[in-house]
Amino acid sequence: MIRPAKPADAEEVVPLIIQAMGKLAKKLTNVEDDEIINRIFKHFFQQKNNQYSYENTLVFEDEGKILGSLNAYDGGKLLKLRQPFLAYLAEHYQANNNNPGTETQSGEFYLDTISVNPNTQGKGIGKQLIKAGIDWAKQLGHHNIGLLVEQNNDRALKLYQNMGFVIQNEKQFMDGLYHHMVFKINC
Repeated sequence: MIRPAKPADAEEVVPLIIQAMGKLAKKLTNVEDDEIINRIFKHFFQQKNNQYSYENTLVFEDEGKILGSLNAYDGGKLLKLRQPFLAYLAEHYQANNNNPGTETQSGEFYLDTISVNPNTQGKGIGKQLIKAGIDWAKQLGHHNIGLLVEQNNDRALKLYQNMGFVIQNEKQFMDGLYHHMVFKINC
């Protein structure tokens, strides 16, 4: 079952968010220690009004266990949602990452992280989460859904293309080159 996340889901969801981010979690936080990174993301997941908040997250739950998550938000609100995160990092970890760049833009509902527990991958959970993200975007009145995918992630690229996402352009973000993919919602 897919449902909105709640603060109590942090223990299971935060590792999924970090898994989806990969090396970007360390780059964005400017922290090498995985335990500290987990603590930072847990802090923000449990808070409102930020990029990684439970408010912006859907989870796939089966028999009381969270097997996947999707973090998404209005791309036009990215800078406002990211600001508390960057301010916290600067204050507590001396991270001077004031401008990591933007991976999304106004006019699109951005699927930031999509992640499935490695033990349950290949069972359609990611696809169900993406469909739920599309429905969520529709409910909020969005017409475009965007996401970034690493250029060497052929498996994810194929999944998104099979679901109707198309490559709109290439995007440089935090020293990496990504496909910026868009799904258009028919009005």
